[in-house]
Amino acid sequence: MTSKRISTPKTIGVVGLGYVGLPLSLTFCEAGLSVIGFDIDPAKPKALAKGQTYLKTIPAERIAAQVKAGRFTATTDFKRVREVDALIYCVPTPLTHHREPDMSFIEKTARATAPFVHEGMLVVLESTTWPGTTDEVVRPIIEEAAGLKANRDFFLAFSPEREDPGNEHFTTATIPKVVGADTKEALKRAVALYGSAFKTIVPVSSTRAAEMVKLYENTFRAVNIALANEVKLLCERMGLDVFEIIQAAATKPFGFMPFYPGPGLGGHCIPIDPFYLTWKAREFDFPTKFIELAGEINTAMPYHVVEVLRRGLADQGKSIKGAKVLILGVAYKRDVDDQRESPSLKIMSLLEREGARVAYHDPHIPKIGKTREYSFDLSSVSLTPKNLAAFDAALIITDHRAVDYDLVVKHAKLVVDTRNVVPAGGKVIRA
Repeated sequence: MTSKRISTPKTIGVVGLGYVGLPLSLTFCEAGLSVIGFDIDPAKPKALAKGQTYLKTIPAERIAAQVKAGRFTATTDFKRVREVDALIYCVPTPLTHHREPDMSFIEKTARATAPFVHEGMLVVLESTTWPGTTDEVVRPIIEEAAGLKANRDFFLAFSPEREDPGNEHFTTATIPKVVGADTKEALKRAVALYGSAFKTIVPVSSTRAAEMVKLYENTFRAVNIALANEVKLLCERMGLDVFEIIQAAATKPFGFMPFYPGPGLGGHCIPIDPFYLTWKAREFDFPTKFIELAGEINTAMPYHVVEVLRRGLADQGKSIKGAKVLILGVAYKRDVDDQRESPSLKIMSLLEREGARVAYHDPHIPKIGKTREYSFDLSSVSLTPKNLAAFDAALIITDHRAVDYDLVVKHAKLVVDTRNVVPAGGKVIRA
């Protein structure tokens, strides 16, 4: 199947209505296209139909406007894939307990939608994954179930998501969109699709190239954060303030980009993507020593935070066993309500293992329960002078701007600051 002139799809399907799929759907709607959103969680379509939001980074008004205009609908019925001209997968790609890629969400999504893929449809994978996934995993599932040939009867492409929840400087539409496909026809169709809603399109030569772009972007960040973390540990021994060092270095107008240390990596990308790359590299007998070392450093940071707390409590004649510890912030980054892969959860787990009694405060996450790795059943406690004074220590893990840190320092018995939020000294120690 060929086409001299590529037109923009009129109706788009987006599978997975989370932190990536929902803003993507609304971006297409706001460009004048119709979108059918698909999700296995029935609560999401119900909320969206009422113009309600379940993500703090997406205002309800934005959803309601597109629902009212008739451009956005959501459903759990995958048979409606028949109605769309282009289909985009925005599903999770976590790691297994052995830190290997978990393809189950992509595979299940492909199997659920494949029977309804039709001739002329463009299918795009946006989930972060190893180079080759689109061609080696998605393609055979659809070809078998649909009885169609990829890039002849239907078209395949990959476009890495670049969402940054809470970023006030960029929107989904203004972040340049990388697009890759394995034939010229498929690439033209993918460029036409995203060009209808995104300001800048960056075409690359293949789906594998596009998949690698995403892994390189986030591995770059992970490696540089690991360097900042290692320098922080060295500065602690040398009696230097690593944040002072980084801020001074950042005044150099060329050849330097500041990265800051922290309690560990969080979010759905940076803690995971480097492991996707190292896993794939083994297929080519290529040792990724540099990347794996960075992963070891970043993975060790929650243990360092617990050790600093242990020393701080010991200086006050207390043991970590039986200590009451308040975690400030369980989201993976400032001012968002996303706790995926948050270092806070790891730190809380380590503290409970040590016999500490753990509670938390987070203005954006009122409750935390069972996750893929942890089993908590906690609600955010109020940040009051009385509550703060009742804890042996407060750990600043996520530096939400809504938290009154002056109140924390004034009433907490011990403050462990992992984010350079408050001045060190006295009962405030850095980790």
